[in-house]
Amino acid sequence: MSKVKKVKIVEVGPRDGLQNEKEIISTADKVHFIDLLSESGLSVIEAGSFVHPQWVPQLADSSEVYRRIKKKKGVLYPLLVPNQKGLERALETGVREIAVFTAASESFNKKNINRSIEESLQGIRDIVQGAKKEKLWIRGYVSTCFVCPYEGKITPDQVLPVVRELNEMGIDEISLGDTIGAATPEEVEKLFEKILPGVSSSKIAVHFHDTQGRALENILKSLEFGISIVDSSAGGLGGCPYAPGASGNVATEAVLTLLHGKGIKTGVNLEKVIQSSQFIGGILKRSFPKV
Repeated sequence: MSKVKKVKIVEVGPRDGLQNEKEIISTADKVHFIDLLSESGLSVIEAGSFVHPQWVPQLADSSEVYRRIKKKKGVLYPLLVPNQKGLERALETGVREIAVFTAASESFNKKNINRSIEESLQGIRDIVQGAKKEKLWIRGYVSTCFVCPYEGKITPDQVLPVVRELNEMGIDEISLGDTIGAATPEEVEKLFEKILPGVSSSKIAVHFHDTQGRALENILKSLEFGISIVDSSAGGLGGCPYAPGASGNVATEAVLTLLHGKGIKTGVNLEKVIQSSQFIGGILKRSFPKV
């Protein structure tokens, strides 16, 4: 049984969702998409990325998008920051919330950012140091917490030191990713049994992909451990360009329907999220289910 009464939804569609699209979405359409999401009651909406445009051309206009969105009071709009240069761009843009990223798999880290886990953690330490001086809110992503597309199964023992490091750096929120959507509730249970004695459940978020249709089950299992932050994407947009076979994030609409059906509060208006998805679906010439 879940001991969680309220869940914070972190909407990752405008960043994690759109980064995987083949076509480039116009700045105006991205801004409108985020503005629609802002009207739904979401308290965190990923607004873009400062990863080099050569690697993620879809988000090359993130500075412009961030400047143009209507920022709603009390809503956080983090942007992904890969290195010092990215942090400089974030500060120049006026960003107050950032996200950093690493993985629990050496192979994935090498393919994704051409660094070992330790090298990526050192890079994050440097970013965090600079960000804390500017009093920024910092979110940390850990990819491949269950299965790596190159190495196979990842054990909780591999995930623990990475999470511990991020926690010790003073990162505000740590999101654990099921990058190829292969986790099972049993594996979720094992991971939290390992991690939670040393890290507060209030700082941990879960980021499930729905490749094998188990994302909702895995979210329910996470709630049993007191996890109350869930990443999801409007319309189920997105995957990972460096994770072959990753179909997409779990849809925000599906998560809201599940949680509201169980009497768990989110503060998010499902109809408004559906409107946002229908808008971006029209731009992408794709239809998303209306739940």
